[in-house]
Amino acid sequence: MSLDLKRAASEPISSVDMLLAGFRAAEKPSGAHRLGLEHEKFLYPVGAAEPPTYEGERGVGALLNRVASAGYTPFRETPESPVIALQRGGATISLEPGGQVELSGSPFVTAREAHAENLTHLSEVSSAAKELGLRLVFLGYRPFGTTAQMPWMPKTRYLIMRRTLPERGRLALNMMLMTSTGQVSLDWADEADCVRKTVVVARLAPLMNALYANSPIVEGKPSGYLSFRNRVWDEVDPTRCGYLPAFFDGSFSYRAYVEWALDAPLLFLRRNNEYLYPKLTFRQLMKEGFEGKPPDLNDWTDHLSTLFPEVRLKTVIEVRGADCVNPAMTGALAALWRGILYDATALEEAERLLPKLTYAEHLAFHDTARREGLGGRLGSQELHRLAAEMLAISRRGLMRLDAQDAPLLDALDAVAASGRSPAVAVLEAWEKNPRPEALLDGFSL
Repeated sequence: MSLDLKRAASEPISSVDMLLAGFRAAEKPSGAHRLGLEHEKFLYPVGAAEPPTYEGERGVGALLNRVASAGYTPFRETPESPVIALQRGGATISLEPGGQVELSGSPFVTAREAHAENLTHLSEVSSAAKELGLRLVFLGYRPFGTTAQMPWMPKTRYLIMRRTLPERGRLALNMMLMTSTGQVSLDWADEADCVRKTVVVARLAPLMNALYANSPIVEGKPSGYLSFRNRVWDEVDPTRCGYLPAFFDGSFSYRAYVEWALDAPLLFLRRNNEYLYPKLTFRQLMKEGFEGKPPDLNDWTDHLSTLFPEVRLKTVIEVRGADCVNPAMTGALAALWRGILYDATALEEAERLLPKLTYAEHLAFHDTARREGLGGRLGSQELHRLAAEMLAISRRGLMRLDAQDAPLLDALDAVAASGRSPAVAVLEAWEKNPRPEALLDGFSL
């Protein structure tokens, strides 16, 4: 668990150079590069469309207690607090604010290892869920209900974010309670490698979003977006979400990311086993301090975890733009980015795939992808054909790196060839039978 109430003492921050050094310390030689997979999904009672609360004999807490018997160590914020996560080896099962269940997987060399770990996780959680009359649902946004009807998980960080984030954006609670995603984390060798990989991911992110768009229904009706989950991020906090202009004008660097992050407001500070909310940007915190003391590197680590761009830097590059989808497509997400980012030739080919767009042009491309999915266009080019080319680049990269990972892309190849984002099937299922229980049945494990 990356955050809890306690915080160890760390070195006070005396300059921006210390923040840059943190990214340099994360550099790894190419032979040590790994990837990690994260997969969120919804939990619903069988035959019902209201998500379970944490409490109760068939609640989320009861599910965690059952899953724990598979060799996990329960995590509590304090000895008296309820269990909010499970840990086993390098993997953590945690809860998003509305009870979405997330696997933060172990770091692996191959995508198939990450996929296998996720399949084991899904089997364990699904088995425990069935014993409680619950099921897992693979959609990017809850198709029914409102934020006012959602449960909240008993994690202190979420209590403070529940108060602070809505001040920043109208859809902040929707992000916390109503969305599920899949993510991949990857390594870099040096600053130039980090810049190239981050910029390539940012430029290709709309194609990935079109492939993974799986959230078209909101409050029981079509939203006008095939990925409404992605649309939600527009109104969470413009200072900490979206794309950095530096991704597109040739100026991206460690320093560009740090300078951008410094101007984002704090969501919290951990002090004396409490979450506090000073209304400061991190830049102001460095200048003014808090309670007479400068911030330290743990404060910076916390702050980086509360930034939500489409591509995020911490000690890894996090690719954040995919909706929650079925297990096969989730495993393919790890293979897609391994093939593109970890093979030098594939990275060069990916850099040439799309025309160089300005920041404004890219935002328009991004909006088309989340609205229209694979049916959209970039100029005269059809997105499903561009997505197929992106997949071909990745497959060639995997064949050079490790051919055994390449079959994971088959699931994505089928999607691209069909020209239909997963959301199209969701809309068709809703049109056939809009009853909430029926729709959730069609996308559950």
